[in-house]
Amino acid sequence: METVVSGIRSTGKLHLGNYFGALKNFVKMQHENNCFFFIADYHTLTTHPAPQDLHANVKQALVEYLAAGIDPDIATVYIQSDLPEVAELYLLLNMNAYLGELERCTSFKEKIRTQPNNVNAGLLTYPTLMAADIIIHKASKVPVGKDQGQHLEMARTFANRFNRLYKVEFFPEPYAYNFGEELVKIPGLDGSPKMSKSDNEANALFLADPPEVLRKK
Repeated sequence: METVVSGIRSTGKLHLGNYFGALKNFVKMQHENNCFFFIADYHTLTTHPAPQDLHANVKQALVEYLAAGIDPDIATVYIQSDLPEVAELYLLLNMNAYLGELERCTSFKEKIRTQPNNVNAGLLTYPTLMAADIIIHKASKVPVGKDQGQHLEMARTFANRFNRLYKVEFFPEPYAYNFGEELVKIPGLDGSPKMSKSDNEANALFLADPPEVLRKK
């Protein structure tokens, strides 16, 4: 069995786009691979959530993982911050990542454009944290959308660089998981290209929305 790793940021309630873009496929692949599914609470810290919101969102994401059909008796389900080795590897990868390559990352450029008042170091080094999430398990496959392809390419770069610098063949190169079908991208209710947890409540169909709220939206 191949090792597969993926996670979702705990920035709020999961929505229909998360289900069709990730959770539905997680449920399928857990029966075919050695899967690690995590709740990415470290990644949410770039938005400076209040502590009570951070903890509540982690619990909400865990409940929705299980409700969607992820089986902890089959796959490994965990919270990112419960694995201290991730932060340790993140530090090591940052020492060998270069400012120029991080600044060229498309997602970082987008954050500079959309949130100029909160361009923090966590946003800059997001690719090294994502790489740590993946290669800590020596994963060979990662289910990613098109907007995450560059991050996965950078994860391969960081894995190879670590192996070369320390003269070990420790981390394998991770590649995109091939679902054999076109991934579904759900637009926002306001017509935006992609439904988002961080937008206003009225712009997304959340999995935990009561039926009457869903009908109104």
